[in-house]
Amino acid sequence: MLITFSRHNKHTQTLKLFSSLVSDSASTYTVKPDGITISVVLKALSLSLFGELEVGKMIHGFVVKHGYACDVFVGNGLVTFYAKSDDLGSSRMLFDEMGEKDIVSWNAMIAGYSQGGLYVECLELYREMVDVEGLRPNEVTVVSVFQACAQLKDIDFGKEVYRYIVENNVEVDTLVYNSIIGFYAKCGELEYAKELFEEVREKDEVTYGSMISGYMIYGFVDKAIELFREMKNPALSTWNVVVSGLVQNNQHEGIPELLREMQAMGFTPNSVTLSSVLPTFSYFSNLKGGKQIHCYAIRNNYDTNVYITTALIDTYAKAGFLGGARKLFIQCKMKGVIIWTAIISAYAAHGDADEALTLFWEMLSSGTRPDPVTFTAVLSACAHSGCVDEARRIFDTMFLKYGIHPLVEQYACMVGVLSRAGMLYEAKEFIFKMPIEPSSKVWGALLNGVAVSGDVELGKFVCERLFEIEPENTGNYIIMANLYSQAGRWDESEEIREKMKNLGLKKIPGCSWIETSDGSHSFVAGNRSNERVEEIYCLLEEIVENMREESYVYTMELDDESICS
Repeated sequence: MLITFSRHNKHTQTLKLFSSLVSDSASTYTVKPDGITISVVLKALSLSLFGELEVGKMIHGFVVKHGYACDVFVGNGLVTFYAKSDDLGSSRMLFDEMGEKDIVSWNAMIAGYSQGGLYVECLELYREMVDVEGLRPNEVTVVSVFQACAQLKDIDFGKEVYRYIVENNVEVDTLVYNSIIGFYAKCGELEYAKELFEEVREKDEVTYGSMISGYMIYGFVDKAIELFREMKNPALSTWNVVVSGLVQNNQHEGIPELLREMQAMGFTPNSVTLSSVLPTFSYFSNLKGGKQIHCYAIRNNYDTNVYITTALIDTYAKAGFLGGARKLFIQCKMKGVIIWTAIISAYAAHGDADEALTLFWEMLSSGTRPDPVTFTAVLSACAHSGCVDEARRIFDTMFLKYGIHPLVEQYACMVGVLSRAGMLYEAKEFIFKMPIEPSSKVWGALLNGVAVSGDVELGKFVCERLFEIEPENTGNYIIMANLYSQAGRWDESEEIREKMKNLGLKKIPGCSWIETSDGSHSFVAGNRSNERVEEIYCLLEEIVENMREESYVYTMELDDESICS
């Protein structure tokens, strides 16, 4: 009966029946569960939405007490359970203690690492597995390994695994093909990914989703849409991939129409759809739209979904409704690192460093472990408030206390902290000591500080590096030209302008928008197409005149015509 329940995914019934079986056997000793029974129950607990770590630990205690610890089926079940419960330390300890390991044991631990985000450990364990005599990685193994390679963008390791598949005739079904295509697509090898895509005879929504996602990641939106339109009956998951991809590429304008088309085809937005589309409302600071999504989520019982709650907090914060964001945070019963990070980011973005830091310390006190994104948020808050010493302490704890190697985003934040505090040469030295290659974000953070200070020579040094890394970013040229102009070095300022013209670069016009009772209205600098343009410019002139009367003088160091002509 237990096995029947498990095979039909009736995990709650499986657990209840086992509980009854154990209670009966404890009182009558007529029925005693065996290793297979326990492994079935552990599988049910791993897959059950109601499974809790404490329940699994009770079963683990039962296993030890009744002498099942050496049973390979039970061992595999425990390794899988702890991995699925995000307790990878216990999972690995049990794996290492197993006297007998089979292919399922290795696959369980490798999958645990891959799904738990410990990608380096996943690849290291795969290498150990390959060296075990009499044991061969199979299709289940390589799926997990390719997922880890994709996340790390480790193209060489992935190619090594692919060679292993070819040389050892590992069975390649649609699931394996999907993982390989996803790996190559995520690593930017789009042509080869497309070749493999064409080889797949029975393509499913994951096959299409992997390829479409790859195109979206690298900005080939038209190719992604073209491939999507080839599908006869796209699944909801594929619609979600397209929506998410458009958001990633800041192509928000077409999303409402895409959603209407999706619903017209009979699809109902799910939690993934909602969390994917909410950034569009954040982008446009559309509070009304965000509230409508919030109401829809409540009506459809999605309001407790952590990703939707996170996206709503972000939407409300970016729309200036910080009170609504805070209320959502307070109402959230299960506050994980994602929720904490969202509310910290909200206060950081609003320049309220004190509250952001207070929330950060509260998070740590609650026992929640910060992740790299949390550190980015709190360091950004420190940058806004000039908390240099606090930022240094927090940055140092990343590795010393939590074992997290800082990424380029955290280094960029620290450079921003130092630059905003006027410590430009300390920021420069900090960059030189970085153990990883400085990105445009890092140099850009220093350049922003230089722009405030007016240090032309340091600005020139930074811009030379930025011109190499991102030669088409007009903002860097404009800042450098402004620095020269402020210093009275007009010839050099003109040289920068000429360089921009020769490269075919133009300043991107400023764009803003406002939400009114009849919808959202966007405004582009210099554009006079709005039907109320005369009324708008009359009001603007009135505001400017009031500013002059208050002795506020504004300047335009580089006018649009001098750049764009």
